[in-house]
Amino acid sequence: MRRWQASLAVMAVLLSGGAGQAQTTAERTAAIASIRSASGASVSPDGAQVVFISNASGSPQVWTVPAAGGSPRQITNLSDPVQSVAWSPAGDRLAYDVAPGGGLNVQIYVARPDGSDARRVTAGGAENNRLFGWSRDGRWLTMATNRFNPTEMDAFLLEPNTGETKAVGTGKGLDSITDVSRDGRFALISRLASRGDNNLVLVNLETGAETLLTPHTPPAQFGWGEFGADGRRVYTFSDVATDLMAFGEIPLDAAGKPGPFKVLAARPDAEADNAALSDDGRRAVLRWNAAGRSELSYLDVATGKVTPGPKLSGDLIGGPLFSMDGRKLALSLGSAATPTDVWLVDVASGEPIQLTRSAHDGVDLATLVRPTLVSYKAHDGLALSGWLYRPRDAKGPGPLVFIYHGGPEGQSRPSLSADVQALLGRGISVFLPNVRGSTGFGKRFVNLDNGPLRVDGVKDIKASTDALVALGVADPKRLGIMGGSYGGYMVMAGVTEYPDMFAAGANLFGVVNFDTFFKHTQPWMAAISTVEYGDPVTQAEMLKSLSPINKLDRIKTPLIVLHGANDTNVPVIEAEQIVQQLKARGVPVEYVLFPDEGHGWRRLPNRIRSTVTLADFFERKLKAGATAD
Repeated sequence: MRRWQASLAVMAVLLSGGAGQAQTTAERTAAIASIRSASGASVSPDGAQVVFISNASGSPQVWTVPAAGGSPRQITNLSDPVQSVAWSPAGDRLAYDVAPGGGLNVQIYVARPDGSDARRVTAGGAENNRLFGWSRDGRWLTMATNRFNPTEMDAFLLEPNTGETKAVGTGKGLDSITDVSRDGRFALISRLASRGDNNLVLVNLETGAETLLTPHTPPAQFGWGEFGADGRRVYTFSDVATDLMAFGEIPLDAAGKPGPFKVLAARPDAEADNAALSDDGRRAVLRWNAAGRSELSYLDVATGKVTPGPKLSGDLIGGPLFSMDGRKLALSLGSAATPTDVWLVDVASGEPIQLTRSAHDGVDLATLVRPTLVSYKAHDGLALSGWLYRPRDAKGPGPLVFIYHGGPEGQSRPSLSADVQALLGRGISVFLPNVRGSTGFGKRFVNLDNGPLRVDGVKDIKASTDALVALGVADPKRLGIMGGSYGGYMVMAGVTEYPDMFAAGANLFGVVNFDTFFKHTQPWMAAISTVEYGDPVTQAEMLKSLSPINKLDRIKTPLIVLHGANDTNVPVIEAEQIVQQLKARGVPVEYVLFPDEGHGWRRLPNRIRSTVTLADFFERKLKAGATAD
């Protein structure tokens, strides 16, 4: 612990440019990119410790902290990032999953709570694995793997001591185990048919027989999924009966035959987006997405009464999870101007206790900017919105960067972004749009960009630009566009469909060619993406017309491309082909390849390099030679 504190002290001096010296712009940008975070918290069965994931050491690793408060302790110190961690019900072991090279070939490990006796329990190699947690009796780890069929994720129970495995269900899709019944007879799995459509399936662990719990006409989504204490109902949330996700239950008879989904809690102004049941099954904590901000409420299972949850200081809540005795909630809390940290909330009083204080050396959090929500209309009158950040001294139209989120089934929300705050520090405003296809706004909205409708999503780029120019905050001659993953696709669509709109563009691990994407991405990813994007067999011409790679002759915008060499979601061929062809055409393009990253950056040096590079790029392109605002 002393060594960890000492290293932070040294970094503070480095990032501050030395004692008594003012920070340079580059040093401040690096300091912002170095802000740490902590999340993924859960309480030990005895209530004494909280385990979580933190990048305090520079890479996401497993940490623990006393539930009463105290000094965090680092449990793992691996060369690769850890994604999640779960206590065994007996409290004697931790299970966690590690992403070699930041890629998708995730492997699962088991160790003692102090990190000793760590061993890998998956086979290693190139297969993709997912850890969901432990069965309630602690015998099994719940997981999924594509080891036996690369086009699927098959659900399994894994006995960590012997390596024994037990298949759960028949596969035929992307399966996730969401719960195992208290008597150990049944498992509940979520089976993803395509992006935006899934089912819950009851599996008899003795016979292997499956019962479909959620028959419906696609699309519909069913999230979460836990058995009630009596095993006669399944709690979930869904948009099968409403446009906005609502919390509800599926009753089960003695033979496991389901009744229809029944709504228990719904809001006209918010979507259900997570939940957890107390161990005794008497109470559920519900998390809502209200215009991008998180809110909590409680559901009394016996009465169906919904009551307000604790009022917390942050905008975004991760989790929450009940302690074993149901008296505490473990969660993470953050905002656009505060790091994400782990908190413990007393259920009875609502009193929150902050357990981690993530380092932000060299950054005065009071100087960070919080956004405002801006609403506007698309070309067809559809209501759109986004988050606007402005430098504190900004007046009138000035340089502005649009940052498009990934997914496309994602949502820009008011979280702390090093890229956003670094651009603000360079005097550049930022706008994060939620165009059609984004989550958080209902079932109809999220499906408005599927297949051939993607052209309307691309048209939302122009609507977003027009709205910010009309608002008087964006100078139309000094606009930038940036995004990662699907957001990278939107960057390339923007600079090809609107070649005179943007003065600079940054494509982070984005799709540029749907043909090569479907050929080189993970087979299971390709299999679930045909409804969202289009079928490469039957809709090849449409996908060709939607691929920016086929419109490179239109590009005038200087670009920078960043990609991870170990990215198997959007393989690096997407970056290579766009860079090579733009260079051959004489279009200005810069390229940054991270050899030790996958789909995004997890290591501190890479996060710093990326943020500094992007801030420098947009400052050069949008502010060089410009007059003051």
